[in-house]
Amino acid sequence: MLNRSESWRQVCRADQVWDLVIVGGGITGAGVLLEAARRGLKVLLLEQQDYAWGTSSRSSKMVHGGLRYLAQGDFSLTRDSLQEREFLLEVMPGLVERMSYYYILGPKAPPRIAVKLLLRLYDWLAGITNHWYLSADQLALELPGLNRMAHNGAYHYTDAITDDSRLVLRVLEEAQRLGAVCVNYCKVDRLIMGDEGVQGVQATDSTRSHTVTIKSAAVVNATGAWADRLRNQVNPEQRIRPQRGSHILVSSKRLRVTGALTLMHPDDGRYHFIYPWGGKTVIGTTDLDHKDDLDIEAHITATEVDYLLRAANSAFPTAQLREADIISTWAGVRPIISTGKSKDPSKERRDHAVWQDKGLITVSGGKLTTFRLIAEDVLAVVARAVSAPLADRCTAEPLAPFAKSVTVTPMELLELGGELAQDYLSRYGDAALEMVRDAHLNDRTDELLPISDTPYSFADCRWTLRGEQVHHLDDLLLRRTTLGLLLPHGGEALFETLRDICGEELGWGDGVWQAELARYRDIIQRFYSTPQFTGAEKNPGIASNA
Repeated sequence: MLNRSESWRQVCRADQVWDLVIVGGGITGAGVLLEAARRGLKVLLLEQQDYAWGTSSRSSKMVHGGLRYLAQGDFSLTRDSLQEREFLLEVMPGLVERMSYYYILGPKAPPRIAVKLLLRLYDWLAGITNHWYLSADQLALELPGLNRMAHNGAYHYTDAITDDSRLVLRVLEEAQRLGAVCVNYCKVDRLIMGDEGVQGVQATDSTRSHTVTIKSAAVVNATGAWADRLRNQVNPEQRIRPQRGSHILVSSKRLRVTGALTLMHPDDGRYHFIYPWGGKTVIGTTDLDHKDDLDIEAHITATEVDYLLRAANSAFPTAQLREADIISTWAGVRPIISTGKSKDPSKERRDHAVWQDKGLITVSGGKLTTFRLIAEDVLAVVARAVSAPLADRCTAEPLAPFAKSVTVTPMELLELGGELAQDYLSRYGDAALEMVRDAHLNDRTDELLPISDTPYSFADCRWTLRGEQVHHLDDLLLRRTTLGLLLPHGGEALFETLRDICGEELGWGDGVWQAELARYRDIIQRFYSTPQFTGAEKNPGIASNA
C-alpha cells in the first residue's frame, strides 16, 4: 500500500482533478475503487476513520449465497451471491475459503425433502454439486456434544468464510497497484457544488487538521449506514435502516465445531450460526434496529449476550457456556435499504440500491459477497452522470485482471521458516516473500512464529505497521490483524513486544505509546467485551439473521 504521506501529497495538488472521488473505505468503497482503477480511471478514496472501521470489519465473516434469501424467494440475490462466492474462491484462495455448513433438521425446521430441494437449487445456482444428508448418528460423530434431542440429522453443504477486514485491504492494495490513491482518517466535510451539480468535496485530514478542496467529475457516496448523512446535502430523503448484528467468540476448547451450523433459536425459532473462525468459535448473529449514534462504535448489549449464549447452550448443553467464557464480542451495523413495510428487521431485503443526485452517486445496502457486482452497478450510474469519454471508460471492459496472480509458493516460504506460509500468501500475495526475507536479513526469524494459536505473527505486525497506513493501535490489532479479537483481554500479553515494534516502525515514543495503549484499552472494554448484565435492559424482541 502506498505511503500515506505520499498519498496525501497527491490529494493536495492544486492542479489535480480526479475522474472519481469515493467516500467510504469499507468493502463497497474498496470495490468501486478497484473496478474504476481496472478501467483506467484516475480515482481517489477517502475514509474518515480507518479502512473497514465500520461494518466491513464487524460482519459474520461469511462469503455466502444466503440460503435464507433463496427460501424467501429472492432468487436473483442468491444467484449473484453464489456466483460471486465461486469467483472469489478462485481469485483469492486462502483469503476466501470454502467451509462446511450443516443445516440442522430439528423439530421446527422445514421437512427434509424441502431442504433437499432447496440445497439442490442452491448448488445449481452456484454451478457445483456439494450437498448430502447426514443421519443423526453420522452427525453425532462429526459434531460431538450436539443435542441429540433437538435434531434428526442434517444436510451438509458448503459456503465460504473470510477475514473481512483483510479482504478490504487486499482489494485496496490491488486498486493501488493499478494507480488508485486512498487515504484513511480523512473526513469529507461537505460537497462542492457547481452549476452542473457536485464538482468535488472538501475534506480534512484529521491527523494534521489540514483541509483541502478536491475536484472531481463525480463523487460516490459509499458510506454504508452513514449514506443518508452525505446524501442529505443534496436530497432530504431517508432510505437507510441501520440494523445491528452482534457476535460472541469463545475458545474452540470450550465449544468445538468442524463447520458452520445453521440452527433455529429455541426462544423464537430464528436462524443463527455457530461456526469456526480464526481457530476459535463464533456464535451469531442478532438482527436489531440500531438506534444509537452511528459515530459511536456499535457494541453488543447484555440482552444479546444472553440470547446468543442460550442458543449455544441449547445446541450443546454439555458445554454450559457462560459469559466468563467469552473472549471477545463485536457488533456491526448493516445498511439495510428500508422498504417501509416490514416491522421485522430480519425480513428486510439485503439488496443494494444506487441513487444519483446532482452528480452525487450514493450506494448502500447489499452483501459483502456481492461487492464486485455492486461496484459495476455504481460505475454504470456514474457513466450516466458524466460526459464522454469518461462515461465510456466507466462501462468499458476492465483493462486489468481483478487480482494479480500469486506466483510465490507456500514451499518457498516454508523453506525460509515461514510456518504461516499459506496465511501470509492469502494476506499479502507475492509480497509475503519480501516480508519473510526481511525477517531473515534482520535476524528476526522468531517473529515468523505464530502468536499463540492464531494465524498471525509479529512479522505480520511489523509488515502492516510499515506499509498499511496504520495510525492507531486498534488499526493494527482489530483490522490489519484480528489479534485483539482472538486473544484474551484484547491481546494484552502482546503489548510489551508491540511497544518495541511500534517504536521501530512508526517512531512512537513513550508518550505516544501510552496514549495509544489507553485509547485501545478503552475501545476494547467499551466495544469488544461483554457488558454488565442488567435486568432492566432485557428485551424479548431479538431477531437473528441467517
